[in-house]
Amino acid sequence: MSNPVRRFRYLIYLLDILLLSFTAFGGPQVHLMMMIERLVHKRRYVTEEELLELQALCQVLPGPSSTQTVTALGLKIGGQPLAYLTLIVWSLPAMIFMCLAAIGIHYMEQKQISLSFTRFVGPMAVAFLLFGGYSIARKVIRNRQDWLLLTISLILAYLYPSPYMTPVLIVSGGVLSSLKYRQLEELERGPIRISWRPIIFWISVLISAAVVGKITNLLPVRLFENFYRNGSLVFGGGQVLIPILYNEFVEFKNYLTNQEFLSGMALTQIVPGPVFSIATFVGSMSMQEYGVTGIILGGFVATAGIFLPGTFFIFFAYPFWDQLKRYRGVRASLAGIHATSCGLTLAAGITLFEPMVLQWQPLLTVLGTLLLLFFTRVPSYVIILGGLILGLFFH
Repeated sequence: MSNPVRRFRYLIYLLDILLLSFTAFGGPQVHLMMMIERLVHKRRYVTEEELLELQALCQVLPGPSSTQTVTALGLKIGGQPLAYLTLIVWSLPAMIFMCLAAIGIHYMEQKQISLSFTRFVGPMAVAFLLFGGYSIARKVIRNRQDWLLLTISLILAYLYPSPYMTPVLIVSGGVLSSLKYRQLEELERGPIRISWRPIIFWISVLISAAVVGKITNLLPVRLFENFYRNGSLVFGGGQVLIPILYNEFVEFKNYLTNQEFLSGMALTQIVPGPVFSIATFVGSMSMQEYGVTGIILGGFVATAGIFLPGTFFIFFAYPFWDQLKRYRGVRASLAGIHATSCGLTLAAGITLFEPMVLQWQPLLTVLGTLLLLFFTRVPSYVIILGGLILGLFFH
C-alpha cells in the first residue's frame, strides 16, 4: 500500500473514531457493539474476532477499556503514532464537554446561582453507580470465593475510604484468585519476547511526577500524579474509577463538594465517549479557585494523567498478548480483580446513598431510577436529561 493511500486510510479511520466519540453513549459494552458495527462490519479494519481479542487484552490491563480498545486498534493498524492520534480523537470531545460543564458550574457558584436544579441528577447518578455494580457482579461473580472477595472489599472500602485502600484491595484480590490457577485448563505456551521500554517509561513518568510534585508542591503537577496513579491501578472501567476519585478528591482531599461530584457523575451519563471523562471534570473542579484558566489546566492534566498509563500498558502487552493469555495464573487473577472491583463500586454507591435515606425526594429519586434501569430500556442519557428538566421545573 503506497504512502498516500495509507495516509488516506488512516484519516478515514480517525474520522470514524471521531464519529464514535460523538455518538457512543452507554459505557464499554455499548461502545464495543458500536465499534463492531462501524469498524468491523462497515469499514473492515479488522475482523470481529480480532477486535474481541483486543478487547479481552484491555480487560486484563488496568485503565479505561473502551479507550484502550480503540488505541490498540490504532496500534494494530498504524503503529504508535496512529495509536496516540486515536487516543486524542476519542477522548477530546468528552474532555471539552466536561471542562465546559466545570466552567458552567463554577460560574454559577461564583454568581451564587443555586444548583438546586440538579437536585434530581445527583441521586440518579447514585442509582446508576449501584446498578453498575450490580450489573458487573452478575457477569463476573461465579463462586463462593468471588462472593467472599466482593464482600470483604465492600466492607473494607466502606469502613476505610482511603485512596490507598483501593490498589491494596484490587492487587490482593488478583493475587488470591491467581492461587487457584490449577483449576483452569493448561494451554500450550510459546516463548515470550518482551520489550520493557513502555514499562520503563511508565514508571519514569510516575516517579518523576511524584518527585516534582513533592518538591514544587504545584497543584497541576500533583493532580497529574494523582490521576496517573489512579489510571495505573483501575481495573473494571469507569464504574470502578468513580469510587476511587470520590474517596480521594471528595472525602480525603476535599477538592470538590459532594454536590459537585454528584453533578459530574450525572454528566458522564449524557456525555458520549469514555466514562473516564469524569476524571476531566474532577480535575477541572479541583482547580476552580484559579478561575477559568485553572479549570482548563486542571481538566487537561487530569485527562492526560488518567489515559496515559493505559496507553503505555497497551504498547507493552500487545506484542506478546497471544502468549501471555495462555498462562493460567493471568487468567485466574481476573476473577479476583473483578470481584474486588465490584465491591469497591458498591461501597461507593452505599456511601453516597447513605445521607439520602432520610430525605424523601433523593430516596424516591434513587428508587425510581433503579426501577427504570431494572425494568425498562430507557437510555441513561434520557433519564438524566429528564432529571434536569424536572429540576428546572421545580426550580
